[in-house]
Formats: sequence, structure tokens, C-alpha cells
Amino acid sequence: MKRVHGILVVLLLLIVGRVARAEEYKNVEVQKLLTSSTASNGQPLTYLQTDHPEVTVLLVRIPPGGSTGWHQHRVPVYAYMLEGRLNVALKDGKTYVFNKGDAILEVMNTLHNGYNSGTEPAALVVFYTGAVGLPNVVKEGVAPTPALP
Repeated sequence: MKRVHGILVVLLLLIVGRVARAEEYKNVEVQKLLTSSTASNGQPLTYLQTDHPEVTVLLVRIPPGGSTGWHQHRVPVYAYMLEGRLNVALKDGKTYVFNKGDAILEVMNTLHNGYNSGTEPAALVVFYTGAVGLPNVVKEGVAPTPALP
């Protein structure tokens, strides 16, 4: 009987603990934007293996008619569209369109160009999950730094 009583006490404490944690966050709304194991072009996502991780977060604004220029990433890159529209063209001719509110899982080791074909500015927050000393962006025509193992 004492064992059953002990189990009931533990369960009660777990329930009370969960209610207390839920109460702390009662004014928080969570909306899942994206779950994927591939980049926008279907390329499998990969992570760097490094002893010196470095995260860089940028706010990027692209005016109507503006572009990033052809470039590639040797590190995983994720972005969130704050406003406007961004077209991302790949060298193989495919183009992907991202609008305000979209999450972007960028391609790696693939030349691409982001451009604003709209009439309003595009803005996005970009998260580079790289490594100390490894460039986040490599412009076309520049020899890339070897990828980390």
C-alpha cells in the first residue's frame, strides 16, 4: 500500500509541476512554420562537425530589383522572411519563391542567387550555423574554403 501511495504522490507532483510550467507560459502562442529534413531544393540537410562552432545572425534587406549575386554556402543556413518576396534561382534553372512568413532552409554547396522581383523591399533574418574561420558566404568565382569533415 505504501508503494502505491508513493507512486500516486510522484504522479501528483509530476502533474502539478506540468501545470505550473504551463501557467508560466500561458500567454505564449506557438505556430510551427516548417519541419523538414531537406533544403528547399530537396537536398538532404547536413550539420557541420567542428570543435569551434559559430552562429551568425543577419538582418538582410533587399530593395526591389536588388539581388545577392551568385554565391554558395559551405555551412548550414536558415532564414525567415519578415517582409516582401524573394526569388532564389539555382544554376540548374530552378527558382524557388519565398514570401513574408516563410521559413527557408538554404541549399549548401550550390550556387544560387536571391533576388527581389517585387515592388516592395524584402527583408529576412538569416542564421548561419558555421565555424570560427570558415566563411558563411562564398561568391561565385572565388575558390571555396574546404568543407569541414
